Amino acid sequence: MARPLPLILAQAPGRLADDLAGFTSDVERRVKLRAPGALVVYPELHLGETAPGVPSSPEKAAEPLGGKRDAALAELAGDLGIWLVPGSVYERGADSRVHNTAPVYSPQGERLAAYRKICPWRPYETTAPGNRFEVVDLAGVGRIGLSICYDTWFPEVSRHLAWLGAELIVNVVRTSTSDRTQEVVLNRANAIANQVFVASVNSAAPSGIGRSLVIDPQGTVRTETVDAGDTTLTDVIDLDEVGNVRRYGTAGLNRVWDQFRPGDASLELPLYGGRIDPATWNLTVCNPVPTTEEPPR
Repeated sequence: MARPLPLILAQAPGRLADDLAGFTSDVERRVKLRAPGALVVYPELHLGETAPGVPSSPEKAAEPLGGKRDAALAELAGDLGIWLVPGSVYERGADSRVHNTAPVYSPQGERLAAYRKICPWRPYETTAPGNRFEVVDLAGVGRIGLSICYDTWFPEVSRHLAWLGAELIVNVVRTSTSDRTQEVVLNRANAIANQVFVASVNSAAPSGIGRSLVIDPQGTVRTETVDAGDTTLTDVIDLDEVGNVRRYGTAGLNRVWDQFRPGDASLELPLYGGRIDPATWNLTVCNPVPTTEEPPR
């Protein structure tokens, strides 16, 4: 039985941090005449500019996660009946540190989760890093994992999201530099190595250089933009394809999640002070169910 998930990916330029009315109109425009229950995704820090293409100061734009912005975004998702990832926002935590955080809202108008970027692009980004991976269950559809821009350069992030059961990794991006070429390759590599869908949504000019794309669990680019223009990328993916690829193998050959079997010796990982344990690697043996509780803030 297929599990279709309509995607509406907004390759849009950034917006003033307090322009919630303009953001609402933009979402309504992109969702109009498209499938209900779609997953709508905006780029990193979409609501976070002081002028076109100029990002806000994290300290000035940050607000607690449960503030007016959060309430407006939750209401918007509920009114339109969509799953909404509004990009990421500057969040001020309970300890006053500022995080780059991607929230997720349900068609019922509830915030389901919020992911704090684990790998800020240092030394250029000054936000405090998050300390946990985040996956989200879209009820009746499947499970998505969240990553923000530079996270995609670290294979550990995508690996853990897949291990936590993500079938689609949503990677929100604000890249205006020449290394978007490498990011495209890395997103395809993460899809192949973990046998998951990846949707990477970059900002349009002048905030970013575009090149948003959707990749299937075998690493094939399903759809993409070719320039930095403001556009809406749409697709309908079948999350059952993830299970099919893992069962039969990439290209009908490679079953990476079956590589380690119970009884194999553990592989020490000195870089992490940990190990690959065959008892937990194989997803058919151990399929962890992560908590969806909010992390301490």
